[in-house]
Amino acid sequence: MTSPKKLVLILGDQLDLESTALADFDAANDQILMVESIHEAQYVWSHQAKIALFISAMRHFARALKDLNYPLTYIRNSNLSIIGVLKEKILEDNITHLVCIEPGEWRLKQELLELADELHLQLDMREDKHFFCTQKEFQEWAVNKKELRLEYFYRLMRKTHNILIDADGNPEGGQWNFDQDNRKPYPKKGPGIIDDPMMFEPDEITQEVIEFVGKTYPDHPGSLEKFRWPVTRHQALEALHYFVEYRLRNFGIYQDAMWTNTPYGWHSILSSSLNLKLLNPREVIAAVLDAWKKYSLDLSTVEGFIRQILGWREFVRGMYYLDMPQMAEDNYYNHQNALPQWYWNGKTNMACMRDAIGQTLEYGYAHHIQRLMVTGNFALLAEILPSEVCEWYLAIYVDAIEWVELPNTAGMALFANGGRFTSKPYIASGAYIKRMSNYCDSCQYKPDVRFGESACPMTTLYWNFLIKHREQFESSPRTRLMTANLKRISDTDQKAIVQHARRILSDLNAL
Repeated sequence: MTSPKKLVLILGDQLDLESTALADFDAANDQILMVESIHEAQYVWSHQAKIALFISAMRHFARALKDLNYPLTYIRNSNLSIIGVLKEKILEDNITHLVCIEPGEWRLKQELLELADELHLQLDMREDKHFFCTQKEFQEWAVNKKELRLEYFYRLMRKTHNILIDADGNPEGGQWNFDQDNRKPYPKKGPGIIDDPMMFEPDEITQEVIEFVGKTYPDHPGSLEKFRWPVTRHQALEALHYFVEYRLRNFGIYQDAMWTNTPYGWHSILSSSLNLKLLNPREVIAAVLDAWKKYSLDLSTVEGFIRQILGWREFVRGMYYLDMPQMAEDNYYNHQNALPQWYWNGKTNMACMRDAIGQTLEYGYAHHIQRLMVTGNFALLAEILPSEVCEWYLAIYVDAIEWVELPNTAGMALFANGGRFTSKPYIASGAYIKRMSNYCDSCQYKPDVRFGESACPMTTLYWNFLIKHREQFESSPRTRLMTANLKRISDTDQKAIVQHARRILSDLNAL
């Protein structure tokens, strides 16, 4: 048998049998390569559940390829990087033509381009068809725009793909955005009974992976005890069906709500399957639209969910490729504080942070408000170095791939790019946490106290941030009301807030 001349590289977040990388595959001459790299798991100090999810999904996908008689070389537990393994394989088999889908990480894309140049390789890097908008289309939309805002892009996507558009070409329900209807906290007595999302008992492959990860990465953060994530396309489709049948109806109104011991709320928990490419966003949106008609669901719920998939998910991917590598280096406020150690173990006296981080360590998951307005909000107010915060988010969540994680963290949560695609810093005091959760009920700190030993650190740092950046906030109509509230605080109290904030910022690990 002659050595294959064309090699198809399939990465761990490209697990799609209908991938365009396989569109013209010749099983008689071509070959597929998949690599489990220790380097990728240690590139950031990844959550054990994240490592297990990627490896289990990859091994299940490899089995599916073999069942279809695809010639596959699958490298397990390599000490080399993906590029290192790939280079060895290319040289060993005299490969002249490499096919791949564009990686979801700028670093890896550059390394592939450099390898192709070094080895005089024909590189066929293909567009990822798991998105509605190509990079070229996004760049064309973004060019010469003074402001890059989700709302305008989202409306374009709705029109382009005829989603939630009526017969006259107008948005369903007469408005583009029902966000105001989707911000309610749970009732004071709590969320009541919430149907758990569909989870999956680990099969033989996953059990083997869990044991392997526990032994190989024992010092990595997080737990494997609650590992029940979808790891195959069949499981991902089951999870999608269950969500639209039983959970979607309550998603919208409570999508921002938080409650202790309620890790998933009414959220879909489909992001990991979408980001591994076990699901296509087109079929997710189609399923939601079908459920809307079938069950006469509230339009606000359906629109709110579709905005996350068709709007924000597509938008942040476009921004990632548009702004890299600068996005990873941005530090608008020049924040330099180190990430507190308790981000890795949850051992803090702040109940909101303890619960959000504890949940994340247990499941590898937290929903978007916990990420943005709890862990992200604190990181911004505490003046933590953006790159350290971004590394934490990339490491700790099972659905985190850099194209989606970095814009959300650096651009939205931390305002590190100075508002490149957001109109204001997303900051809030303890009052917001109290309104949207029950976290404050069990906390030693008081959300309405601005300074002193009983003051909520989130509250103290919030007012300190406003005082420090008063001029910036007063210059924008979107944030002017926030600094207007400073006028109600005496100069003496403002000085006390700043003094107390300095003590907090000098030793974040003590909180």
